[in-house]
Amino acid sequence: MINLFQPQVGEEELAAVAETFESRWLGHGPRTRAFEAAFAEHLGVEADRVLFLNSGTAGLFLALEMLNLAEGDEVVLPSTSFLAAANAIVANGGRPVFCDVAPETLNPSWQDIEATLTPRTKAVVVLHYGGYPGHIVEIAERCRALGIQLIEDSACSPASRVDGKAVGTFGDFAMWSFDAAKILTTGDGGMFYVRDAEQAGRARRLAYHGLMQATGLAYAKVSHRWWELEVPEVGRRVIGNDLSAAIGQVQLRRLDEFIARRRQIVDLYDRELAGVDGLLLPPALPAGHESSYYFYWVRMSADIRDQVASDLLAADIYTTFRYAPLHKVATYGSDAVLPGSDRAAGETLCLPIHPGLTDADVLTVATTLRKAIEARREETAAPETRV
Repeated sequence: MINLFQPQVGEEELAAVAETFESRWLGHGPRTRAFEAAFAEHLGVEADRVLFLNSGTAGLFLALEMLNLAEGDEVVLPSTSFLAAANAIVANGGRPVFCDVAPETLNPSWQDIEATLTPRTKAVVVLHYGGYPGHIVEIAERCRALGIQLIEDSACSPASRVDGKAVGTFGDFAMWSFDAAKILTTGDGGMFYVRDAEQAGRARRLAYHGLMQATGLAYAKVSHRWWELEVPEVGRRVIGNDLSAAIGQVQLRRLDEFIARRRQIVDLYDRELAGVDGLLLPPALPAGHESSYYFYWVRMSADIRDQVASDLLAADIYTTFRYAPLHKVATYGSDAVLPGSDRAAGETLCLPIHPGLTDADVLTVATTLRKAIEARREETAAPETRV
């Protein structure tokens, strides 16, 4: 099976785990702090603004919790997003309001967002689809001018930049996902960024039970009764650990290697699929934009998309569509009319892309896709020729 995603781990990661075992410190500790510092340096931000969590989803929930939403407060997000963002909004008492996306990029413009704003809008959540930064510069500027908090769902974008500035550092909060399907993986895990220093301190407390200062040996050195608790605000335990962080440090050092191979695969797909009738490829990146190339998505007629996906699966090639439109999910109670999102959901297919693919694998996917599209287009055209 040629998989959509596949983690790239090996001897270096195993050695890092072995060293952690030997240290006898497996929980939140020195390797976690080192990983946070290294990722902060990668982003170009101060280390105390970055927090390693047990998942990217935990970062979304934490960001929404920190907004202190009141009943009726609204949070805007693209319908083409992962459901964790909508769940985080609902779980924290807010109302998700879905905006449209361009079917070509699956990213929203500021105009898409602006069309959904009301006096109750408290925040905007933006996903950088497939690692493409989208209109983040304008969206960040407009949100800041209106006093609206901006959360960047940068799960797909550990290496994405605009004019050298890391995606995830344009807004007030951001998170990255390191689950097993992501570009940089720690098995499960995620990184959380907070622009404001005071809020970053609050995030760190909320991520560990709301404790003002963690109990343990370090606290024993500064307090004669280190077991006593000070909990100014109730939190929960969503911190990362040294085992995962050790893997993450290795993965971060390999990130440039991963991105370079992903770009080679994108270039190969672009070359092999250019000119296929009825097939649209991802648009070119604007000047100054750098992608993490998490998705490679193609578009075709909605009349054949599902059948083409089935043909590829029959040939042991796994494809999918990420992400199904959230305004269609009954749980969120939306009656939004979003033609761009609907069109993208009917036409888009994400192809396998990960550094474990060989050039031969990519050529197999491209050839099989081309043949499937040709066959299915002929089928849909056949009734017309018989009339």
